[in-house]
Amino acid sequence: MIEPIPLQATLETVRFWAIVVLLGLGVLFTFVSAIGVIRLPDVYSRAHTASQTDTLGAGFALAGVAVAFGWRHAAVYTILLLFFVFITNPTAAHAITRSAAETGVEPVLAEEGGDTDEPEVAAETDGESR
Repeated sequence: MIEPIPLQATLETVRFWAIVVLLGLGVLFTFVSAIGVIRLPDVYSRAHTASQTDTLGAGFALAGVAVAFGWRHAAVYTILLLFFVFITNPTAAHAITRSAAETGVEPVLAEEGGDTDEPEVAAETDGESR
């Protein structure tokens, strides 16, 4: 007869995989944020990606750390740090973009050479071809 797996062993396995998934998502979103900051054309787009995906990446990573710590004081501190990150990252991005707007930094528009999905349309000039 096959002996049943104890409940504690099953819960530890679920906890382990929850930690792995949370940390993996944290790394993924932080990586996407880094790529976005490198690839995007202006301060507004960069601040947008940094505030959203970096906050989400840090949130997932800190949630994984809190689950790994269990019910200890360190987990409570990690959750407090998580709330601090959720408040300060978007606030800092807002302050940066507002400062850029007040100093006259113009956003890069798609018509000015940015990548677009639309094909270029040739301008018509009185029947003449170029």
